[in-house]
Amino acid sequence: MTLMENAKAGLITPEIEEVARKEQVDSEWLAEQVARGRVVIPCNRRHKGLEPCGIGEGLRVKVNANIGTSSDRAILSEELEKLRVAIEAGADTVMDLSTGGDIDKYRRTILENSRVPVGTVPIYQAVIEAVEKSGALVRLSVDNIFEVIERQARDGVDFMTVHCGLTRAALEMLRAQGRITDIVSRGGAFLTTWMLHHDRENPLYEYYDCLLYTSPSPRDLSTSRMPSSA
Repeated sequence: MTLMENAKAGLITPEIEEVARKEQVDSEWLAEQVARGRVVIPCNRRHKGLEPCGIGEGLRVKVNANIGTSSDRAILSEELEKLRVAIEAGADTVMDLSTGGDIDKYRRTILENSRVPVGTVPIYQAVIEAVEKSGALVRLSVDNIFEVIERQARDGVDFMTVHCGLTRAALEMLRAQGRITDIVSRGGAFLTTWMLHHDRENPLYEYYDCLLYTSPSPRDLSTSRMPSSA
């Protein structure tokens, strides 16, 4: 069961108790906030040594620090030093935005060394792998996207940025408004390119329910619901 499901069932989990203690709030109140979706506690059970952190209404402001490699510089020891400095400086969470080197290895090592929640942007890795395998972003398949999301979740990632709000309707609105600047979101730009090339809806919106499944995995769904090829 998820923390939200436990909270809705009236259970006060150890994670809620710890966050309530840190925030100096009533644990029953906090459980109600979690049940209502007003507070989240990013806490993947596979992330060992994690100190739960509450984020949301009625709690202290939280600070996130972004780290990660690039195609120009990918040195694991430097990322671990960034992680150490960020946590010592008081970061409540960190995001591994790596786009260079052995992304899986770097993410897993960061998780092993982080006591704060770790987040990612899965579309980055999905696109990089598609380019390395087939030479083009537009050859990314829907299955590839969800496989990377599942892989990162299994590694212990506590939270993810998924660009579900970028829909075909939103793109039409941008066109109608006469936008003169580029999309500043890297993940948004990736998905926009894919959507325009294939004349299709954003898979993260079209198959949003797949993001919420614990079983079966998205790849096990029928191809009529989630095509395996782009």
